[in-house]
Amino acid sequence: MGIYEELKARGLIAQVTDEERIRELVNNGKAVFYIGFDPTADSLHVGHFMALCLMKRLQMAGNRPIALIGGGTGYIGDPSGRTDMRSMMTPETIQHNCDCFKKQMERFIEFGEDKAVIVNNGDWLLDLKYVDLLREVGAHFSVNNMLRAECYKQRMERGLSFFEFNYMIMQAYDFLHLHETLGCNMQFGGDDQWSNMLAGTELIRRKLGDDAYAMTITLLMNSEGKKMGKTAKGAVWLDPAKTSPFEFYQYWRNVDDADVMKCIRMLTFIPLEEIEEMETWDASRVNEKKETLAYHLTELVHGTAEADKARAAARALFSGEGSDENMPLTTVPAGALEDGGISLPALLVLGKLAASRGDARRLIEQGGVFLDGEKAEDVRLIVPEERLRAGVRIKKGKKGYMKFSL
Repeated sequence: MGIYEELKARGLIAQVTDEERIRELVNNGKAVFYIGFDPTADSLHVGHFMALCLMKRLQMAGNRPIALIGGGTGYIGDPSGRTDMRSMMTPETIQHNCDCFKKQMERFIEFGEDKAVIVNNGDWLLDLKYVDLLREVGAHFSVNNMLRAECYKQRMERGLSFFEFNYMIMQAYDFLHLHETLGCNMQFGGDDQWSNMLAGTELIRRKLGDDAYAMTITLLMNSEGKKMGKTAKGAVWLDPAKTSPFEFYQYWRNVDDADVMKCIRMLTFIPLEEIEEMETWDASRVNEKKETLAYHLTELVHGTAEADKARAAARALFSGEGSDENMPLTTVPAGALEDGGISLPALLVLGKLAASRGDARRLIEQGGVFLDGEKAEDVRLIVPEERLRAGVRIKKGKKGYMKFSL
């Protein structure tokens, strides 16, 4: 089985523009492909995870990835999937976010001479002269066709700024630039990027002719990834300072039963033969599947040692195996104590298990808080200093865990 057939078998491919040519290139290690990442935050998140795994798979098959960080397009912001305009970031914030992305990508992709390369589209987009761009690129775009694109149609009722309207042109120019400078012959993206990607292919055809090796392939990465990457607390980040390895593990350990095998197929590097065998397991082994998923992904993002710690901590919570030494810990400062203790709502806020004391009280009243395994029912409960010195464990809902001590 070639890598293209494996991608299809894993459920990654949604649409392609020239399947035979794409199959020939990727199966023979001749694809020079790019995936773009706009620096909207200072960390990659699970919404980017599928793209990173895809780049790793294709590089392992001999193809060359180009990781494009949108230091230029980040000035505008992609309107795809948005109901309103993104907040404009300062140049300093954009640069900081780009630097953070580069560090995180190095855990997944091997960079170096004749290997993968990182580029920043700010290096060419920010130097473009507007009138020259209109003559050289804008002349090849039909406004009528652009307005029919799904990424713009969904914004027309609420209002689409001319500022955002330029995003498609910028992304298309990225493909042209990479094709001419690095020999990029393929672009990958989520299915919500299809219109923008087709614009890039069409621009190359119009500028360079049908013989140019320009093609696009769309993967179910953004739509699926964004859904996977949301929790009650917000995005699941790849930066351990924003989402701890334990929290990352717990997120995957708690995916819906119906999604676990899909996640294993799309995101892990477990051989397909083993995955097919797992699909024959009895329904009673669903938690074993979830643990397999959580461990493999935590190991991929945070390394074996952190994955081992996260699994040990989770087992201590769920099955009583081992200890809670690897559980996330919040140290209660002495100044937070009043009259020899601290209220349970204050403790929840301190451990970031609740956004405010009011939010904490609602969680307690709804029966969603457990203190050392027992449901907490009194919003006025005071956790005494002596108990904190011994260490207390709080569980919020199914996914929130924290150990507290002085």
